[in-house]
Amino acid sequence: MSKTAKASQAPATQTPVTKPVKAATPVATSAPVVAKKAGQGVKKVVLAYSGGLDTSIILKWLQDEYGCEVVTFTADIGQGEEIEPARAKALKMGIKPENIFIEDLREEFVRDFVFPMFRANALYEGEYLLGTSIARPLIAKRLIEIAKKTKGDAISHGATGKGNDQVRFELGAYALLPGVKVIAPWREWDLLSREKLLAYADKHGIPVDFKKRKGGAPYSMDANLLHISYEGGVLEDPNFEPEASMWRLTNSPEKAPGKAQVIELTYAKGDVVAIDGVKMSPATVLTKLNEIGGKHGIGRLDKVENRYVGMKSRGCYETPGGTILLSGHRAIESITLDREVLALKDDLMPRYARMIYNGYWFSPERELLQGLIDKSQETVNGTVKLKLYKGTILVVGRESKTDSLFDAKISTFDDDGGAYNQADAAGFIKLNALRLRIGANVKAARAASAKAKPVAAKKAAAKPAAKPAAKAAK
Repeated sequence: MSKTAKASQAPATQTPVTKPVKAATPVATSAPVVAKKAGQGVKKVVLAYSGGLDTSIILKWLQDEYGCEVVTFTADIGQGEEIEPARAKALKMGIKPENIFIEDLREEFVRDFVFPMFRANALYEGEYLLGTSIARPLIAKRLIEIAKKTKGDAISHGATGKGNDQVRFELGAYALLPGVKVIAPWREWDLLSREKLLAYADKHGIPVDFKKRKGGAPYSMDANLLHISYEGGVLEDPNFEPEASMWRLTNSPEKAPGKAQVIELTYAKGDVVAIDGVKMSPATVLTKLNEIGGKHGIGRLDKVENRYVGMKSRGCYETPGGTILLSGHRAIESITLDREVLALKDDLMPRYARMIYNGYWFSPERELLQGLIDKSQETVNGTVKLKLYKGTILVVGRESKTDSLFDAKISTFDDDGGAYNQADAAGFIKLNALRLRIGANVKAARAASAKAKPVAAKKAAAKPAAKPAAKAAK
């Protein structure tokens, strides 16, 4: 379900558009549609619909192939595109006004999905901040909720049969509505080339803009409030460096401002609630950090990753605000979390990240792990100061007035007034070295034994042979 997206972020305070629009004239059809798959019992399907070429073709294909009523769902999760035009396009395709759902989900996206993930410091394969992965469970959730509301018996999406998104959408859907039918056109139809898609669009009067007809952008792009991704096209050569013009959210570090900027993030239970002392909602926080980080060239990534379906894939990502969130969160945790709690979180993080990447947001194991992570964040309160400069982030301060475990009286290199008895360290070290000393003694004994064996063998070989017995007399 990738799509070309503009880089500009939509305002975080935009209100959902719910005004009814007068129905447009539906696309004319020369004869009644005969559904090829009507016998499969699908009467109403909820489609994740962007209004772009691919999902417009899917909408018409569902009407033709299944002969069913289509409900469209379009979500604003900060992709930076106007989503209201999707309503007019859906109306033109014959969708009833009451079957068109357009929703602003930016606050829910950041509050209930992005922030919980960042409490875990999640990174897939050590680098990827999971920008696409974390958006899919929210879309799946709303697809199912709308299906229940409209009494739909199926959902549909535009993810291909080669990618991760099909898995993420469908695992989420089955977890929330086990009996739902999923229609994935890319796994069913024969429109597997650009020429076939354009021919289908022309046949059914689906408008195709000039760029799409000429081949469109050289990349497949997907954007939301957390990131923008670039895949496919020329990027399928992992040794090809993308053009500078590809990047849309960030300045190149070379062209970023020559003066550093220091920002202060305020944390409450692991989430950023203010920037430079100004309180903000979750979506506003991320929008502001995207703006600041993008200006300083922060958050670019060029990665070859392992898809869940088994193949390797090269992707380029821009996640300016998320990169800042990760650095700040690790900094505030460094003074508010116990050593072993931090270590446990770091041990569990790669597994948690794989759960999200592979589509298991609604799994019992992720929910169980989230409970542990959220419990650890009760004391993650305070402020962090970050210096941003030409693609880099440097932590220059961290403070928690209520929950800091940093005790300067104990850690000082000056006279601590007896707060810490340095002589205690000798016994501590000896106890921790006990197994090492035992192991070293055994190893030395084993080496001495091995050395003694050839010496004994050599002595035995050097011993004179016994004289032969006298020959019997003739």
